[in-house]
Amino acid sequence: MTAVPQIRPVGGAAFSRIQGVGGYRPVRVIPNAEVLTWIDSSDEWIRTRSGITERRWAGPEETVTEMSVQAAGKAIAQAGIDPAQIGGVIVATVSHFKQTPAVATEIALRLGCGTAPAFDISAACAGFGYGLNLADGMIRGGSAEYVLVIGVERLSDLTDVHDRSTAFIFGDGAGAVVVGPSDTPGIGKVIWGSDASQKDVITQTEAWDTAFAKPDAVNGPSEHPQEAPRWPALRMDGQPVFRWAVWEMAKVAQQALDAAGVSADQLGAFIPHQANMRITDAMIKALKLPDSVPVARDIAETGNTSAASIPLAMERMLESGEAKSGDLALIIGFGAGLVYAAAVVTLP
Repeated sequence: MTAVPQIRPVGGAAFSRIQGVGGYRPVRVIPNAEVLTWIDSSDEWIRTRSGITERRWAGPEETVTEMSVQAAGKAIAQAGIDPAQIGGVIVATVSHFKQTPAVATEIALRLGCGTAPAFDISAACAGFGYGLNLADGMIRGGSAEYVLVIGVERLSDLTDVHDRSTAFIFGDGAGAVVVGPSDTPGIGKVIWGSDASQKDVITQTEAWDTAFAKPDAVNGPSEHPQEAPRWPALRMDGQPVFRWAVWEMAKVAQQALDAAGVSADQLGAFIPHQANMRITDAMIKALKLPDSVPVARDIAETGNTSAASIPLAMERMLESGEAKSGDLALIIGFGAGLVYAAAVVTLP
Protein backbone atom coordinates (compact mmCIF):
# COMPACT_ATOMS: atom_id res chain seq x y z
CA MET A 1 0.00 0.00 0.00
CA THR A 2 1.40 3.34 -1.04
CA ALA A 3 1.95 5.72 1.85
CA VAL A 4 0.04 8.99 1.72
CA PRO A 5 2.56 11.81 1.27
CA GLN A 6 2.84 14.21 4.18
CA ILE A 7 2.59 17.96 3.82
CA ARG A 8 5.87 19.61 4.67
CA PRO A 9 5.54 21.58 7.93
CA VAL A 10 5.78 25.35 7.69
CA GLY A 11 7.94 26.90 10.37
CA GLY A 12 6.89 30.26 11.72
CA ALA A 13 8.13 32.43 14.56
CA ALA A 14 7.56 31.30 18.12
CA PHE A 15 5.80 34.56 18.95
CA SER A 16 5.02 37.96 17.47
CA ARG A 17 4.99 41.55 18.69
CA ILE A 18 4.26 45.07 17.51
CA GLN A 19 7.54 46.52 16.25
CA GLY A 20 6.46 49.94 15.02
CA VAL A 21 3.47 52.28 15.19
CA GLY A 22 2.49 55.34 13.18
CA GLY A 23 -0.48 57.63 12.78
CA TYR A 24 -1.93 60.29 10.53
CA ARG A 25 -4.33 63.01 11.70
CA PRO A 26 -6.01 65.24 9.11
CA VAL A 27 -5.10 68.91 9.01
CA ARG A 28 -8.58 70.34 9.50
CA VAL A 29 -9.71 70.72 13.12
CA ILE A 30 -13.45 70.81 13.84
CA PRO A 31 -14.05 72.37 17.29
CA ASN A 32 -17.33 71.92 19.14
CA ALA A 33 -18.18 75.52 18.27
CA GLU A 34 -18.40 74.55 14.59
CA VAL A 35 -20.54 71.50 15.34
CA LEU A 36 -22.96 73.79 17.17
CA THR A 37 -23.66 75.59 13.88
CA TRP A 38 -25.19 72.31 12.61
CA ILE A 39 -27.15 71.08 15.63
CA ASP A 40 -29.09 72.61 18.53
CA SER A 41 -26.81 71.75 21.44
CA SER A 42 -24.07 73.22 23.65
CA ASP A 43 -20.36 72.77 24.18
CA GLU A 44 -21.03 71.64 27.75
CA TRP A 45 -23.54 69.02 26.57
CA ILE A 46 -21.08 67.57 24.04
CA ARG A 47 -18.19 67.50 26.51
CA THR A 48 -20.31 65.97 29.28
CA ARG A 49 -21.86 63.36 26.98
CA SER A 50 -18.68 62.31 25.15
CA GLY A 51 -15.55 64.06 26.44
CA ILE A 52 -14.90 65.47 22.94
CA THR A 53 -13.67 69.04 22.49
CA GLU A 54 -12.63 68.79 18.83
CA ARG A 55 -12.15 66.26 16.05
CA ARG A 56 -10.20 66.05 12.76
CA TRP A 57 -11.94 65.84 9.40
CA ALA A 58 -10.16 64.89 6.20
CA GLY A 59 -9.97 67.16 3.19
CA PRO A 60 -10.37 66.06 -0.43
CA GLU A 61 -6.71 65.03 -0.76
CA GLU A 62 -6.68 63.14 2.55
CA THR A 63 -8.16 59.95 1.16
CA VAL A 64 -8.34 56.59 2.91
CA THR A 65 -5.35 55.51 0.81
CA GLU A 66 -3.28 58.64 1.43
CA MET A 67 -3.85 58.67 5.18
CA SER A 68 -2.99 54.97 5.36
CA VAL A 69 0.24 55.42 3.40
CA GLN A 70 1.33 58.25 5.70
CA ALA A 71 0.60 56.30 8.89
CA ALA A 72 2.12 53.08 7.57
CA GLY A 73 5.29 54.84 6.45
CA LYS A 74 5.91 55.99 10.00
CA ALA A 75 5.25 52.51 11.42
CA ILE A 76 7.61 50.87 8.91
CA ALA A 77 10.35 53.40 9.66
CA GLN A 78 10.00 52.83 13.39
CA ALA A 79 10.16 49.07 12.89
CA GLY A 80 13.43 49.53 10.99
CA ILE A 81 12.50 47.32 8.06
CA ASP A 82 12.21 47.73 4.31
CA PRO A 83 8.65 47.78 2.87
CA ALA A 84 9.63 44.87 0.63
CA GLN A 85 9.96 42.70 3.76
CA ILE A 86 6.26 43.03 4.54
CA GLY A 87 4.45 39.78 3.85
CA GLY A 88 0.89 40.96 4.37
CA VAL A 89 -1.15 44.17 4.41
CA ILE A 90 -4.40 44.17 6.39
CA VAL A 91 -6.62 47.25 6.31
CA ALA A 92 -9.52 47.61 8.76
CA THR A 93 -12.07 50.18 7.58
CA VAL A 94 -15.78 50.77 7.08
CA SER A 95 -15.35 53.97 5.06
CA HIS A 96 -13.71 52.78 1.84
CA PHE A 97 -16.66 52.92 -0.50
CA LYS A 98 -15.49 50.57 -3.24
CA GLN A 99 -16.59 47.01 -2.70
CA THR A 100 -13.69 45.88 -4.85
CA PRO A 101 -10.76 46.02 -5.29
CA ALA A 102 -9.63 46.15 -1.68
CA VAL A 103 -7.95 49.44 -0.78
CA ALA A 104 -5.19 47.37 0.86
CA THR A 105 -3.90 46.40 -2.60
CA GLU A 106 -3.41 50.04 -3.61
CA ILE A 107 -1.75 50.83 -0.29
CA ALA A 108 0.64 47.89 -0.69
CA LEU A 109 1.60 49.12 -4.15
CA ARG A 110 2.15 52.70 -2.94
CA LEU A 111 4.36 51.51 -0.09
CA GLY A 112 6.47 49.16 -2.22
CA CYS A 113 5.40 45.92 -0.56
CA GLY A 114 5.98 43.88 -3.70
CA THR A 115 3.44 41.09 -4.19
CA ALA A 116 2.43 40.86 -0.52
CA PRO A 117 -1.13 39.61 0.01
CA ALA A 118 -3.37 42.55 0.81
CA PHE A 119 -6.98 42.62 1.93
CA ASP A 120 -9.58 44.69 3.77
CA ILE A 121 -11.63 43.65 6.79
CA SER A 122 -14.90 45.20 7.97
CA ALA A 123 -15.14 44.86 11.73
CA ALA A 124 -15.97 48.46 12.65
CA CYS A 125 -14.33 49.68 15.86
CA ALA A 126 -12.94 46.21 16.61
CA GLY A 127 -11.22 46.08 13.21
CA PHE A 128 -7.74 46.85 14.52
CA GLY A 129 -7.94 44.02 17.07
CA TYR A 130 -9.21 41.62 14.42
CA GLY A 131 -6.33 42.59 12.14
CA LEU A 132 -3.81 42.18 14.95
CA ASN A 133 -5.06 38.66 15.63
CA LEU A 134 -4.78 37.74 11.95
CA ALA A 135 -1.26 39.18 11.75
CA ASP A 136 -0.17 37.22 14.82
CA GLY A 137 -1.46 34.00 13.26
CA MET A 138 0.22 34.70 9.93
CA ILE A 139 3.60 35.26 11.57
CA ARG A 140 3.44 32.28 13.91
CA GLY A 141 2.04 30.13 11.11
CA GLY A 142 4.94 30.97 8.81
CA SER A 143 3.06 32.68 5.99
CA ALA A 144 4.69 36.07 6.66
CA GLU A 145 7.62 37.50 8.58
CA TYR A 146 6.19 41.01 8.92
CA VAL A 147 2.56 42.10 8.60
CA LEU A 148 1.27 45.66 8.32
CA VAL A 149 -2.04 46.29 10.10
CA ILE A 150 -3.81 49.57 9.34
CA GLY A 151 -6.96 51.04 10.86
CA VAL A 152 -8.27 53.94 8.77
CA GLU A 153 -11.52 55.88 8.60
CA ARG A 154 -13.13 58.90 6.93
CA LEU A 155 -16.22 58.82 9.11
CA SER A 156 -16.99 62.44 8.25
CA ASP A 157 -18.28 61.04 4.95
CA LEU A 158 -20.82 59.00 6.92
CA THR A 159 -21.80 61.69 9.42
CA ASP A 160 -25.20 63.35 9.16
CA VAL A 161 -24.44 66.82 10.48
CA HIS A 162 -28.13 67.34 11.31
CA ASP A 163 -28.33 64.25 13.56
CA ARG A 164 -27.99 65.63 17.09
CA SER A 165 -27.09 62.20 18.51
CA THR A 166 -24.10 61.54 16.22
CA ALA A 167 -22.97 64.77 14.52
CA PHE A 168 -20.41 65.54 17.24
CA ILE A 169 -18.92 62.06 17.64
CA PHE A 170 -16.94 60.97 14.62
CA GLY A 171 -13.53 61.90 13.25
CA ASP A 172 -11.08 60.84 10.56
CA GLY A 173 -7.56 59.45 10.62
CA ALA A 174 -5.30 56.44 10.20
CA GLY A 175 -3.16 54.36 12.53
CA ALA A 176 -0.81 51.55 11.59
CA VAL A 177 1.45 48.98 13.21
CA VAL A 178 4.08 46.59 11.92
CA VAL A 179 3.84 43.17 13.54
CA GLY A 180 6.93 40.99 13.36
CA PRO A 181 8.60 37.90 14.88
CA SER A 182 9.62 37.77 18.52
CA ASP A 183 11.44 35.35 20.82
CA THR A 184 9.08 36.25 23.66
CA PRO A 185 5.29 36.74 23.70
CA GLY A 186 4.38 40.26 22.57
CA ILE A 187 0.70 39.78 21.71
CA GLY A 188 -1.49 37.96 24.20
CA LYS A 189 -4.46 35.82 23.29
CA VAL A 190 -6.99 37.98 21.49
CA ILE A 191 -10.45 37.66 23.01
CA TRP A 192 -12.81 38.41 20.15
CA GLY A 193 -16.39 37.79 19.18
CA SER A 194 -19.71 39.23 18.06
CA ASP A 195 -23.32 39.58 19.16
CA ALA A 196 -25.60 40.08 16.16
CA SER A 197 -28.68 40.07 18.38
CA GLN A 198 -27.88 43.77 18.90
CA LYS A 199 -26.78 44.55 15.36
CA ASP A 200 -29.35 47.32 14.93
CA VAL A 201 -28.07 49.60 17.72
CA ILE A 202 -25.23 50.85 15.48
CA THR A 203 -25.96 50.75 11.78
CA GLN A 204 -26.27 52.71 8.55
CA THR A 205 -29.30 54.07 6.75
CA GLU A 206 -30.18 52.64 3.36
CA ALA A 207 -29.98 56.19 2.01
CA TRP A 208 -30.04 59.63 3.56
CA ASP A 209 -33.19 60.16 5.57
CA THR A 210 -31.94 63.69 6.20
CA ALA A 211 -30.28 65.02 3.06
CA PHE A 212 -27.13 67.03 3.61
CA ALA A 213 -23.69 67.63 2.21
CA LYS A 214 -20.49 67.32 4.20
CA PRO A 215 -19.74 70.86 5.42
CA ASP A 216 -16.72 72.60 4.00
CA ALA A 217 -14.30 74.83 5.89
CA VAL A 218 -15.99 78.04 4.73
CA ASN A 219 -19.67 77.58 4.03
CA GLY A 220 -20.77 74.96 6.56
CA PRO A 221 -23.53 72.50 5.56
CA SER A 222 -24.62 72.79 1.96
CA GLU A 223 -27.63 74.95 1.19
CA HIS A 224 -28.33 72.57 -1.69
CA PRO A 225 -28.85 69.15 -0.12
CA GLN A 226 -29.84 67.63 -3.44
CA GLU A 227 -26.17 67.99 -4.41
CA ALA A 228 -25.04 65.84 -1.47
CA PRO A 229 -23.23 62.54 -2.01
CA ARG A 230 -25.78 59.83 -1.35
CA TRP A 231 -23.77 57.69 1.06
CA PRO A 232 -25.68 55.99 3.87
CA ALA A 233 -25.39 57.75 7.22
CA LEU A 234 -24.34 56.28 10.55
CA ARG A 235 -27.08 55.85 13.14
CA MET A 236 -26.60 54.86 16.79
CA ASP A 237 -28.89 54.11 19.71
CA GLY A 238 -26.65 55.49 22.44
CA GLN A 239 -28.08 54.03 25.65
CA PRO A 240 -27.98 50.31 24.70
CA VAL A 241 -24.48 50.80 23.26
CA PHE A 242 -23.32 52.47 26.47
CA ARG A 243 -24.73 49.71 28.69
CA TRP A 244 -23.26 46.96 26.50
CA ALA A 245 -19.84 48.59 26.31
CA VAL A 246 -19.62 49.22 30.05
CA TRP A 247 -20.86 45.89 31.37
CA GLU A 248 -19.97 43.36 28.69
CA MET A 249 -16.70 44.86 27.46
CA ALA A 250 -15.27 45.13 30.97
CA LYS A 251 -15.73 41.35 31.19
CA VAL A 252 -13.96 40.87 27.84
CA ALA A 253 -11.10 43.10 28.95
CA GLN A 254 -10.71 41.04 32.13
CA GLN A 255 -10.65 37.85 30.04
CA ALA A 256 -7.80 39.31 27.99
CA LEU A 257 -5.86 40.09 31.19
CA ASP A 258 -6.47 36.60 32.53
CA ALA A 259 -5.46 34.95 29.24
CA ALA A 260 -2.18 36.88 29.26
CA GLY A 261 -1.54 36.06 32.93
CA VAL A 262 -1.37 39.76 33.76
CA SER A 263 -3.06 41.74 36.54
CA ALA A 264 -4.34 45.28 36.11
CA ASP A 265 -1.60 46.73 38.33
CA GLN A 266 1.08 45.27 36.02
CA LEU A 267 -0.11 47.31 33.04
CA GLY A 268 1.85 50.24 31.68
CA ALA A 269 -1.15 51.56 29.75
CA PHE A 270 -4.84 51.04 29.09
CA ILE A 271 -5.76 51.86 25.47
CA PRO A 272 -9.47 51.33 24.87
CA HIS A 273 -11.28 52.20 21.67
CA GLN A 274 -11.93 55.93 21.82
CA ALA A 275 -15.71 55.75 21.73
CA ASN A 276 -16.77 57.85 24.68
CA MET A 277 -14.96 59.21 27.74
CA ARG A 278 -17.76 58.05 30.05
CA ILE A 279 -17.42 54.49 28.75
CA THR A 280 -13.67 54.62 29.39
CA ASP A 281 -14.21 55.88 32.95
CA ALA A 282 -16.78 53.18 33.67
CA MET A 283 -14.45 50.45 32.36
CA ILE A 284 -11.60 51.77 34.55
CA LYS A 285 -13.88 51.41 37.56
CA ALA A 286 -15.11 47.94 36.58
CA LEU A 287 -11.54 46.69 36.04
CA LYS A 288 -10.36 48.29 39.30
CA LEU A 289 -7.54 49.86 37.34
CA PRO A 290 -5.00 51.56 39.63
CA ASP A 291 -4.56 55.33 39.31
CA SER A 292 -0.92 54.65 38.40
CA VAL A 293 -1.90 53.12 35.03
CA PRO A 294 -2.03 55.77 32.25
CA VAL A 295 -5.24 55.72 30.21
CA ALA A 296 -5.61 56.83 26.58
CA ARG A 297 -7.99 59.77 26.22
CA ASP A 298 -7.26 60.66 22.62
CA ILE A 299 -10.97 61.06 21.93
CA ALA A 300 -10.89 64.58 23.41
CA GLU A 301 -8.98 65.98 20.41
CA THR A 302 -9.56 63.29 17.77
CA GLY A 303 -13.14 62.09 18.20
CA ASN A 304 -14.23 58.53 17.52
CA THR A 305 -12.16 57.24 14.60
CA SER A 306 -13.42 53.64 14.78
CA ALA A 307 -10.75 51.19 13.51
CA ALA A 308 -8.05 53.88 13.66
CA SER A 309 -8.60 54.90 17.27
CA ILE A 310 -6.41 52.37 19.12
CA PRO A 311 -3.22 52.75 17.03
CA LEU A 312 -3.67 56.55 16.97
CA ALA A 313 -4.01 56.61 20.76
CA MET A 314 -1.06 54.22 21.12
CA GLU A 315 1.16 56.49 19.05
CA ARG A 316 0.14 59.56 21.05
CA MET A 317 0.81 57.87 24.41
CA LEU A 318 4.29 56.80 23.29
CA GLU A 319 5.15 60.19 21.78
CA SER A 320 3.98 62.07 24.88
CA GLY A 321 5.84 59.76 27.26
CA GLU A 322 2.65 58.64 29.02
CA ALA A 323 3.63 55.08 28.08
CA LYS A 324 7.03 53.58 27.31
CA SER A 325 8.42 51.07 24.85
CA GLY A 326 8.25 47.61 26.40
CA ASP A 327 5.28 48.45 28.64
CA LEU A 328 2.33 46.08 28.70
CA ALA A 329 -0.87 47.65 27.38
CA LEU A 330 -4.43 46.37 27.49
CA ILE A 331 -6.25 47.23 24.26
CA ILE A 332 -9.93 46.69 23.51
CA GLY A 333 -12.10 47.67 20.55
CA PHE A 334 -15.88 47.34 20.29
CA GLY A 335 -18.58 48.58 17.97
CA ALA A 336 -21.13 47.92 15.23
CA GLY A 337 -22.05 44.32 14.79
CA LEU A 338 -21.82 44.20 17.73
CA VAL A 339 -18.18 43.09 17.59
CA TYR A 340 -15.27 43.22 19.99
CA ALA A 341 -11.58 42.30 20.36
CA ALA A 342 -9.24 42.68 23.34
CA ALA A 343 -5.64 41.69 24.09
CA VAL A 344 -2.61 42.54 26.17
CA VAL A 345 0.30 43.68 23.99
CA THR A 346 3.86 44.83 24.47
CA LEU A 347 4.26 48.39 23.23
CA PRO A 348 6.81 48.99 20.45
